[in-house]
Amino acid sequence: MAKVIAASSGAQPAGGKAAKPARPARRPEGASRELLLAAARREFARRGFEGARVDEIAKRAGVNKQLVYHHFGNKEALYRQVLESVYTEIRDREQALDLSNLGPEDAMRRLIEFSFDYLAENRDFVTLLTDENLHKGRHLKQVTNLQPLHSPLIEVLGETLRRGAAAGLFRQGLDPLQIYVSIAGLGFFYFNNIHTLSAIFGRKLDDKVEIATRRSHVVDLMLHALRP
Repeated sequence: MAKVIAASSGAQPAGGKAAKPARPARRPEGASRELLLAAARREFARRGFEGARVDEIAKRAGVNKQLVYHHFGNKEALYRQVLESVYTEIRDREQALDLSNLGPEDAMRRLIEFSFDYLAENRDFVTLLTDENLHKGRHLKQVTNLQPLHSPLIEVLGETLRRGAAAGLFRQGLDPLQIYVSIAGLGFFYFNNIHTLSAIFGRKLDDKVEIATRRSHVVDLMLHALRP
């Protein structure tokens, strides 16, 4: 009886030449850059600019460390790019709120809610900004297109406040920059100090119910501040 020999995985094909192992698919050029940005955002938020390490960022991104220098030049340039990217993200999402097509009060309510919710969902944004303030904004000052990035928001906010004043809904002469700083500050202070405040007052302020309570308070407080 003829022997049946099972072909092993290492068997050579006809002709005696072994098949070459398939090369792993190459990532698109931009993919490694985005992976590094995402990993750097997490690492800088976790350890700050001084504590973050390029080796760890590359490891988290699953790419070669040399790609950090290829895409960004050095750690400081990568940090600036992270700061620019987080601000670009929040400004893009604010623009998508389409405030100009809403009534003044609805527009302001939506902006206040969004600003609070963004901080609640993106705690790394809070820690990144806290760390950069410890550096007195040194890296952020070097981001060339930062002011043009924020100008449209202030313009839309100013136009919304003027529409509200013309309709008798808001007080006259409100400064859009001051209003924006107040909106951002009410949420930022809460999330930046949430653990110390919880310890001081003996309440779990990071609890979903507590966050919802704070959100409602911030919205009501800001809207009352705008009214005549």
